[in-house]
Amino acid sequence: MSRKWSRLAFAMLALCAGCHKAATLPAPGAIEVTVMQVAARDTPVDFEFTAQTQSSREVEIRARVDGFLDRRVYTEGQRVHAGQTLFLMDPKPFEAVLQTAKGELAQQQARLGVTKANLTRVIPLAAQNAVSKKDLDDATGNEKQAEAAVIAAQGQVQTAQLNLSYTTIKSPLTGLSSFARQQDGTYVTAAATGLLTYVYQLDPMWVNFSLSENELLKYRDETSKGLLRFPANNDFEVTVILADGTEFPDRGHIDFTNPAFSTQTGTFLVRASFANPRGTLRPGQFVRARVSGATRPNAILVPQRAVLQGAKSHFVWVVDSDSKAHQRVVEVGEWHGDDWFISQGLRPGEKVVVDGAIRVAADTPLKIVAAPAAPAAPAAGDAPASGAGKAGERTADTTAAK
Repeated sequence: MSRKWSRLAFAMLALCAGCHKAATLPAPGAIEVTVMQVAARDTPVDFEFTAQTQSSREVEIRARVDGFLDRRVYTEGQRVHAGQTLFLMDPKPFEAVLQTAKGELAQQQARLGVTKANLTRVIPLAAQNAVSKKDLDDATGNEKQAEAAVIAAQGQVQTAQLNLSYTTIKSPLTGLSSFARQQDGTYVTAAATGLLTYVYQLDPMWVNFSLSENELLKYRDETSKGLLRFPANNDFEVTVILADGTEFPDRGHIDFTNPAFSTQTGTFLVRASFANPRGTLRPGQFVRARVSGATRPNAILVPQRAVLQGAKSHFVWVVDSDSKAHQRVVEVGEWHGDDWFISQGLRPGEKVVVDGAIRVAADTPLKIVAAPAAPAAPAAGDAPASGAGKAGERTADTTAAK
């Protein structure tokens, strides 16, 4: 009898232990997520390119005559003005050549006077047949030769004066000077060693960047399909981003596009012009050029964290009316800040999981919670997003405002 009761007691204890264990298992709950309501709107887009600054006028300062370089009379690296003297060459040899040319001119002018006087005497005598026709022709020819000699001598004088003026080398523009390529006392020749320095005009400054052939064809295709809209007259605004991430305060505009592709790089050169009165930009800087003014009509944007990468494609979780998630394959486009353009796969009004998407499984119930508050208040005048009163929902417009 005692054995029978002991077996019964053991069975009851085992049953109670099993019930207690079953009671401690947590029931499966809904996954907490935040969602957004898809909305289509016209979205301004920017394009960024690696660019390099270039002086709008870069001038080589060269010696135009052969001779000794007397001295440099400017401070290297400083701003110089148009007409300012930069170098002086030894003028004495050129002064001597000018003096010789002037003497030759005086001789030819004296000879011209003699031939004119002789012709004046011969003309009346030829009219009276006192001299032969040949004498008249000789006197006329001598006068013409003397006139030509005077003209040639005058040219020699002008050449000598010009060469003498070239010994004073001036800047043709206002800009920033470079270092001197030749030192004082060097014998320079115009053909071989005539480069003395450079002067760079800083205002305006050019910013050059390039489009690849693929990029150009892509923009043309998107424009023809209505996926991209350029501003009227292609009046883009260009912003320069410096190496430290700061923006150059003045905005530029595209003023030149090369009509042909480069055969070396296969790219298409584009140039923007910037006012640079303070000389902040210097030639040769590597910068980023942000081109603004284009718009993507009726574009759909979703946060990047809402788009997941599958085995073969990108996808998002779409929430149905029963708060259950369904996987939807989407075609993604370019990034726009922290968002992604969705080219295909979503329609306005649909709800997409944003936060918690990585924990979602197909057809599982979801608990939609409110999204975390934005760190900054929305700008004054922004219209409230549609459906903002529903817990856990926000529109694409609200996402962009953040």
